[in-house]
Amino acid sequence: MGLVDDYLSAYKVGKKEQMAARMAFFISGFAVATWAPMIPAVKDKLQIGADVLGMLLLSIGISAFIFMPLAGMLSRSYGCKKVLRTAIAVMAADLIILSLLGNIWGFLVFLAVFGAAMGCIDVNMNLNAVIVENASKKRMMSGMHALWSVGCFAGAGLFSLLAKAGLGITVIAAIHSLIVIVFTVIYSRHFLNFKGAGNEKPIAVPKGIVVFFGVLACITFLGEGAVMDWSGVLLTEVKNTELSLAGVGYAVFSVAMLCMRLLGDKTVAVLGEEKTLVFGSIIGAIGFLSVIFLENFYAIQLGFVLMGLGLANIVPTIYSLTKYQKVMPINAAVTAITSMGYTGVILGPAVLGFVAHGFGIMQVFYLLAGFLCGPATARGVCRSGRGC
Repeated sequence: MGLVDDYLSAYKVGKKEQMAARMAFFISGFAVATWAPMIPAVKDKLQIGADVLGMLLLSIGISAFIFMPLAGMLSRSYGCKKVLRTAIAVMAADLIILSLLGNIWGFLVFLAVFGAAMGCIDVNMNLNAVIVENASKKRMMSGMHALWSVGCFAGAGLFSLLAKAGLGITVIAAIHSLIVIVFTVIYSRHFLNFKGAGNEKPIAVPKGIVVFFGVLACITFLGEGAVMDWSGVLLTEVKNTELSLAGVGYAVFSVAMLCMRLLGDKTVAVLGEEKTLVFGSIIGAIGFLSVIFLENFYAIQLGFVLMGLGLANIVPTIYSLTKYQKVMPINAAVTAITSMGYTGVILGPAVLGFVAHGFGIMQVFYLLAGFLCGPATARGVCRSGRGC
């Protein structure tokens, strides 16, 4: 059931398939970044508080989490290409609908649709990427994940430019959706129509090495979420930084992560998967500890740089390693890892919020530094992943 099997080795890819796999990540990031700037306008239109808005946004994560296992079933029945095409088209249309709605229940329904499409895209673009990387016989996964971030920057940047030009959110959403559809039409012809072997189950309980990969993905997403949600609070309330500088930490972290992912494929080629996971986890843990103990504002930014550099290639490397495991079908393994990783996205804010409220924000960063020390065991586990 590993990628050494004939049905996986039979896939032949060229530059067109490689570019299409990369663009799937760019398109996804671009679409997601289209929704984020719309949130303030939605809040004003519905005249709701932050608590209600939070519950609405939670529906995206819950829906994505629920539909991820179903995405494995869909890819098994219809293939990656059709599922990706359909899910991207649904997300593009949903963006326009969300810009038009004025009813809270309508938003709840179509935010759930947005989450479902996002979940299907996440599973299938990573599954497509694993197959393309394997068939290409070279490291590509980190670069693909970097393009998701590039797509986010491009989507958010274009939204800002169009908004400054005086366009309304519906017009902006329509322009962005058109761009998404055009890119999809151009590149989706070269998505792989991977379905898996004839007797494979697309959904299975995670087991063996896949459980380790899923837990590590969850920890990584938990760390990313903590920096996004709590770095500003740490800087202003604990380090006594000016409010105007509260977002600097997350910005530094994001840029460092993007740069490292752009260099990630070469890094993995030099170090190998095992050392990339071990060193990345250790560097990330040092970053979290640095932010705790350093007091100078500029020195603290070094901690955020280390966090970004350390966490950048953990998840891409995990997906690359699925090609060696034999305990689960590749469809089910990618679905399981993505779903387990998303528990960090969904439960992270609540769990870390409880820790911050009960024990203090510093304990959140101590906790994450401790979690990241666990992957130091990856050296032996990754070896077993090649043959288990």
